[in-house]
Amino acid sequence: MDFPRYIDNPVILYDEGSGGAKPKGLKIPRLQSQNIVSRLCGREVWGEYRRVGTEKYLQRSMYQSIYPNFTVTQVDKPPCFLRKFTPDGKHFIAFSSDQMSIEVYYFKGPQAANDLFAEKGAQWLEMIKNTDAATKKGLGKKQQATLDEQRANLGFSDTYGKGFADHISSEDRDTMSHEIRRKMFETFFKLKFRISVAPQGEQLNRECSLFTEDYKYMIVGSATYIQEEHAHNVHYFDTYRNNESVDPNLRYPLEDYSIHLVDIQHGVLSDTKTFKTDKIFLSHNQGMYLYNNKLAILSIQHQTIHIFHVEDGRFWEVQTIGRFCHEDDELLFSQVHQFINVRPKEEAFLNSLKHRLLTHVFKKAYTDAYESDELDMSKLSRFYQYYEQLKKLRIWKMQLLDEDHLLLKYSSEDVVTLKCSEPNSQHCLFVFYNIPRTEVLAVYENTSECLVDLFEAFADNFRNNFLTADARYSSSPSNSIYSKQIHQKFRNTITSARFGGPTEATKRILAQLPISAQSFSASPYLDQALFSYDDHRVSAMERPKACGENPISRFYGRDSMVYKFQLHAGILSKGSSPSGRRLVAFTFHPSAPFAISVQRAANTEYLAHFHLRLDPFSVMPL
Repeated sequence: MDFPRYIDNPVILYDEGSGGAKPKGLKIPRLQSQNIVSRLCGREVWGEYRRVGTEKYLQRSMYQSIYPNFTVTQVDKPPCFLRKFTPDGKHFIAFSSDQMSIEVYYFKGPQAANDLFAEKGAQWLEMIKNTDAATKKGLGKKQQATLDEQRANLGFSDTYGKGFADHISSEDRDTMSHEIRRKMFETFFKLKFRISVAPQGEQLNRECSLFTEDYKYMIVGSATYIQEEHAHNVHYFDTYRNNESVDPNLRYPLEDYSIHLVDIQHGVLSDTKTFKTDKIFLSHNQGMYLYNNKLAILSIQHQTIHIFHVEDGRFWEVQTIGRFCHEDDELLFSQVHQFINVRPKEEAFLNSLKHRLLTHVFKKAYTDAYESDELDMSKLSRFYQYYEQLKKLRIWKMQLLDEDHLLLKYSSEDVVTLKCSEPNSQHCLFVFYNIPRTEVLAVYENTSECLVDLFEAFADNFRNNFLTADARYSSSPSNSIYSKQIHQKFRNTITSARFGGPTEATKRILAQLPISAQSFSASPYLDQALFSYDDHRVSAMERPKACGENPISRFYGRDSMVYKFQLHAGILSKGSSPSGRRLVAFTFHPSAPFAISVQRAANTEYLAHFHLRLDPFSVMPL
């Protein structure tokens, strides 16, 4: 690919109809210097904030000159599951191989591997000298081929003509490459704590983790299936605690859950809350949401939202939303003597949350029918027509928009209990709920263009993305024109696809809601305003991505479109999963030029690749 370069002479465009008028000149814009010294001098002279509204971009623009430039594949790691960095970047969290404990590692810094590579750099320099000497002596082709083979055995594949290797492959069989892969993990990480968390019989969900605002505590979840021999001991009214409880099935087995609060500063388990005979979606934090110090946990089985405050290393239960909405509703209800002996499952009337939903929908239909200029009874008739379907809706997902507002996603029981094969294509409702006032503010269908416009305009609010917090800032259609272009391209693709259309595109976009807590990486290398990359392979959302035939992800500077760096994600022939799905999960450090990619091998082993920055002038001289 040819990239534009600065030229002194402008390109002259002649207008044939100008009649000898002065020709128009078109200058190719001059590229900004990519040298880190020039950038630092410019920041020192001109200041950090040249234009209003560009503070975040100018703060991060230095990362365009400092980035990962080296990959070590198949690093030898301890028997654990690598999870993620803490938001401050000081620690790395992993789950033990038995998924009973949490391992907290201290991160030594992005340049920790320089000393390890010094010896290999010396060998590289020695080989260069030998090659030069061989050339001067005029060795034959056979001797020169032997030296080339020795150079290859050292593991320096100078593919891009930079004068030094950009990766150490698992195919490098020399002793030094093997030694680097063996020592790489302990070079960057030092074990600080190994904390026993899960109780006997339960296993931690390694895709579930939330960090508090002060980075001192971590919230994780563990679960265990209810064994068949103990299933008959589960009371009927423990399975059905209210008249909104759903029916379990083979795809939707009930479990016992424990939510743990772990002090990662002192390495102790601070508090635990248990949920027996329940269903909570722990994977990717779908069933839990943490906003500041308020934690919301959604019980799918019992259609209840539990609200806790996380403070002083404890879970403080505030309220439950579902059967009742106010804290004192149950007290008032118990004063009615004729209902004292009635089981919640056998109650005939609607629970409080469902009642507020139906009331809001009815009032909206009634207002549109009687307070409009023309008497239009269609919406009110539609409410009566679909009343039974509305009453049977169940909460599927939820998120905290702020400390006072919830976004709830309702769908049919078949979707909620995983009976439906394509849940995102089914009809559902999005409900905005105010917690203090116990009021439903708005209801949208998953075909609503209005909700799509809200999501595109206020994506940061749905993500809880804050410009003032580096640990929680990521590109979105609300703050980046490049992210907005990618989003619009996705929307146009679905609209123009076969069996697609505007309605299908709306459903696909709204299927992202509600958004799981802390699911986006804050790494500047994933900032669309700084770097251009294939978002189908690497994404700010922390999910495994498909790896194509070429396991290399390339990054280009956004302002210049000049090639910056690439990430080697392993070798597919030896790293593909048994199912044939080639998935790679990237974990970026929130601020340093360091990343980890994890790939599942054919033998169900997880291969870890480290992407780091090496200084070629100090470690591997040119």
